[in-house]
Amino acid sequence: MKQLTIAEIEQRLENIVIESDPFLLDIFQDERKGVQQLVHRWKKKYAEKQQLKEKFEEMNVYEHNWRLKGFEMIAGVDEVGRGPLAGPVVAAVVILPNDFFLAGIDDSKKLSEKKRLEYDSIIRKEAIAFSISMIHAQEIDEMNIYQATKKAMKTAIASLEPKPDFLLIDAMKLDIPFPSESIIKGDAKSISIAAASIVAKVARDTLMKEISQTYPVYGFQQNMGYGTKEHIEAIKQHGITSYHRKTFAPVKDFI
Repeated sequence: MKQLTIAEIEQRLENIVIESDPFLLDIFQDERKGVQQLVHRWKKKYAEKQQLKEKFEEMNVYEHNWRLKGFEMIAGVDEVGRGPLAGPVVAAVVILPNDFFLAGIDDSKKLSEKKRLEYDSIIRKEAIAFSISMIHAQEIDEMNIYQATKKAMKTAIASLEPKPDFLLIDAMKLDIPFPSESIIKGDAKSISIAAASIVAKVARDTLMKEISQTYPVYGFQQNMGYGTKEHIEAIKQHGITSYHRKTFAPVKDFI
């Protein structure tokens, strides 16, 4: 049998998914430098995939344990936007199917914007159900950010169809008519909460980019309403908008 070219080997390697594949074991013996570079690259990529798979399995432990106790419709709940000077606080609730798998899913803050958008599309497509709720600046000022966050979460849960039978919630304790578990830093520990954090983050960022078209001087498309130096300077020069939280410092200092 004639020796394969390096280009042919590279093409064949794209379809190899296990270390025990006979073709892979065979080319391990090929002493050509180009082939060994391909082998090294394949091993590195395989190790990265395995790490992501292990991370996913670790983040699926809460869901797995509650399913063993008889719960089927397990929803993850998370929020984004508690800290910004402008824009809403946004909560999302997501119910994932039992066989859901998305290598690399994590707390939305740890992902690039490109990855968040990619994962958001997958989650929305594959989720059994998801719901989003936004509480805007005026209401945040009226009730405070903590109560607004709770309201956003409870509103998203209430509008979810079909209804969950168990909730995994990031950090917060909620008075809701469903059994639940509150998990500190849950968006990095549970795939359901991570999915909710991604959906909420993308929804909020999309809105802030839309608002920035009307109010470009504040840089909302980049800072998402957070108190960057440029954002605060824009408030000093141009005042505030209806999207700014008047009870938040330093916004309230310029009213």
